[in-house]
Amino acid sequence: MRKPSIKKRYVLSIIVSVFLLWSFTAPQNDKYFEILKNLDIFATMYKEVNANYVDDINPNTIMETGIDAMLSTLDPYTVYYPEDQIEDVRTENTGQYGGIGAVIGEKYDKKVMVVMPNKGFAADRAGLIRGDEIISINGIDVANDYDKASEYLRGQASSKIELGIIRGSNESLTIEVELEKIELPNVPYFGMVSEDVGLIKLTGFREKASREVKSALRALKKEGAEHIIIDLRDNGGGLLGEAVNISNLFIEKGELVVTTKGKLKEMNATYKTLNVATDTDIPVAVLVNSSSASASEIVAGVMQDYDRGVLIGRKSFGKGLVQRTMPLSYNSQMKVTIAKYYTPSGRCIQAIDYSNRNEDGSVGKIADSLKTAFQTNNGRVVYDGGGVDPDFLTPMRKMAPITRSILQSDLFFRFANEYNGSVEVPEAAVDFEVTEDLYAAFKNWMSDKELIYTSELQEEVARFKEAAEGTNDYQKISEFIAQLEGAVSNDLVSDLDANKDEIKIFLKDEFVARNFLDEGRLEASFENDNDVIKAIEVLTDSQNYQKVLQGN
Repeated sequence: MRKPSIKKRYVLSIIVSVFLLWSFTAPQNDKYFEILKNLDIFATMYKEVNANYVDDINPNTIMETGIDAMLSTLDPYTVYYPEDQIEDVRTENTGQYGGIGAVIGEKYDKKVMVVMPNKGFAADRAGLIRGDEIISINGIDVANDYDKASEYLRGQASSKIELGIIRGSNESLTIEVELEKIELPNVPYFGMVSEDVGLIKLTGFREKASREVKSALRALKKEGAEHIIIDLRDNGGGLLGEAVNISNLFIEKGELVVTTKGKLKEMNATYKTLNVATDTDIPVAVLVNSSSASASEIVAGVMQDYDRGVLIGRKSFGKGLVQRTMPLSYNSQMKVTIAKYYTPSGRCIQAIDYSNRNEDGSVGKIADSLKTAFQTNNGRVVYDGGGVDPDFLTPMRKMAPITRSILQSDLFFRFANEYNGSVEVPEAAVDFEVTEDLYAAFKNWMSDKELIYTSELQEEVARFKEAAEGTNDYQKISEFIAQLEGAVSNDLVSDLDANKDEIKIFLKDEFVARNFLDEGRLEASFENDNDVIKAIEVLTDSQNYQKVLQGN
C-alpha cells in the first residue's frame, strides 16, 4: 500500500487546521456577520424612511429615538449622549459648570424662578433670593420660558449678565450677576446634631469627596463629636475611587472594598484601601434610603460587611453596576455598563429586576428563593439581589393628604412669595418659629385656593360604593352611602386645623430656606427627622450599638 506523499499530508494538515480554527471561531464570526447584516438593514431602513415618509422627519430626532429604544432593552444606565448634551454630562460628573451658582426652576404659572441660591456663589453675593422671578436676561425676554432662561444663564466664566427680576408681588429689580466657574461641594453640610454626635451630609462622589469627608470628620472631632452620622440619603453615587477612599477613612489599610467583574477580563478588578485609616474606632451610623445608589451602596455595604457601623433608614436603590463613558463619532458619547460590583462579603446589591420598582423608587419585594445569604465579619447574615438592607428600618413619615396636596401644588412656596407681613428671623435656623399670626395668615391665604386631596377614609367609602353598585341591594343603601360621602368630604378649614402641627413643619422649612439657604434648612430639619433621631438614639446607647454589630 502506497503511503500518502509529504505534499498531500501537508495539505491535509492545513485543511484540518483550518477546520479546527473555523470550528472555534465560527460562533464569533457568525456574531460579527449578524452585527454587519443588521447594521446594513438599519441603515437601509433609515435612509428609506427619511426619503419616503409622508411627513418631514428630523433625522437627528428619529435616530436618537431609535438608539434610546435599543439601549433601553439592556439596562437603565447604558445611555447615549448626543453632542448637545455633553456639557450637561460633564457637569453631572464633575459638579463644575459656568453659571450664576443657583438652582433655577419652573414654578407655578410656568414662572422661571430662583429655587435656591448656592451659599457664597455669584447669585448669593449679588443678592438673588429664593422666589425671585427671572423675566429677562441681558434685555432678552425669558418670562415663562425655562429652557431659554437656562441657556442664557450658563456661559463663559468672568463674564456678566443683567437679570430682570420680579420680587414678591410687584417689586421690579435689575441685578447684575457674574458668571463664574461653579464647583459644587460634595459635603454641603457638617455639624453637631447633639452634644456628642456629629453629622456629615454627603451628596455626591465627585472629585475631592473623600478629602471633604476627611476634613469634616476631623473638624467634628475637634468640636467634641464622639459619634458620627454619615448621611447618604438621596446620594446617587459617582466615582468608584472616591467610594474606596471614603471607606478607607474608617477601615484599615489593605482591606478589600469592592470587586468588579465583567465580560472582558480587563474589566475585572479588586479595589483595596491604600492608606492608613483616619479613625477605626469612632461609632458610625450610615443613613440610607431608596435613592442611595451605586457608590453610596459601596460605602454602606463596606461599613456593614466589616461591622464597622450600623445602617439606618430604608433599603437602598440597588444599583450594583459599573459604567464607563466611551467617545463616539461626531463628539457624541455613550455610557455603557461594563461590570457588576461586589461588596467585601461577596454580595452584588444590583436589583434583580431593573424596571419594576415601588412608587418611591425602592426595590420591590424579592422572593427568598432568588436571594443568596452572605455573612459579615462577625457572622451577621446579609443578602444580595436588591440593595443594602438597613440594620434599623425607619418607616417614611406619612403625610396627611392635605399636606401632600399643598406641597404638590407648590403652595408653601407661593405663600412665602406673596406674604407681606413681617417674620422674625432668629440668629440660628433651628430657632425659627411659625407664630400663630403667621399660621393664621396662611389659613386666610389658603381660603380661596382650590385643593384636591383624598383621605384614606374617603378612598374606603369610594371602594365600598363601587362594590355596592354591583349588587341588587344598592338602591337600599344608596342614601346611606351618600350620607357617608358627605360626612367624610373635605373641609379645608377643619383639615388645616386638624393637621396644624404637620403643616407648620413645612411652613418653617420654607421660611428657613429663604433666610438660611440649604444649610440652614437641613440643620432645622433634624428635630423632625426620624432617621437622625434614631441614629442619635442608637449611637448613644453603646451597649445596644455593639450588640447589633456582634450579631447578638
